[in-house]
Amino acid sequence: AAAAAPTTGTSTISDPTITIPISSFLFRYLVSFFSHLWTLLSLLTFNPFAKLTTNDFSGETPSWTKGFFADFLSYSFPASASQARLRVQENVKRYARNYASLFILFFACSLYQLPLALVGLISSLALWDSFRFFSDKWGLNRFPVTEMILVRFAQCVTAIILLWLNVQMALCCTLGVSYIVMLLHAAFRKLTPVKQPSHGRRK
Repeated sequence: AAAAAPTTGTSTISDPTITIPISSFLFRYLVSFFSHLWTLLSLLTFNPFAKLTTNDFSGETPSWTKGFFADFLSYSFPASASQARLRVQENVKRYARNYASLFILFFACSLYQLPLALVGLISSLALWDSFRFFSDKWGLNRFPVTEMILVRFAQCVTAIILLWLNVQMALCCTLGVSYIVMLLHAAFRKLTPVKQPSHGRRK
């Protein structure tokens, strides 16, 4: 009777074939994650403006809808760090005017968030405009020593105004946000061939 009595208790059956695929999946996921992270971090180790020239700002601004933003298919994660660097260098040259416009937009937003910085920037511009006006009126170019002393004094006053009214905070925030946005857009934006101007048929 004791042998035939059912045993009370639960028995667990561990299947090793279940844990192996899960661990391998996690391992592949971690390797892929750190590989992508290293690709993005490698963008901080080189100069994206190495191939940028002044001629890149003199041309026409690429279209914001079709050229700069484009559609979803125009973006992809770079396959390697070298491909990411190549994309950044080429896209920075191609969309230099767009990135400059975004910098101005972000700086305007920063000044809107920091009204004192806007007052400081306007005060600095007014100070130098007044200095140029009185310099032409009084003919300070005939007294180079006096002009140099006044220039140094105006520079000190400008630095005090900018530091006191947190203009440097707005500028640093704008530079940081603009740089990150530029790197991410240029790295994920695919390199499309530039359309060459069509030439008419010669008769």
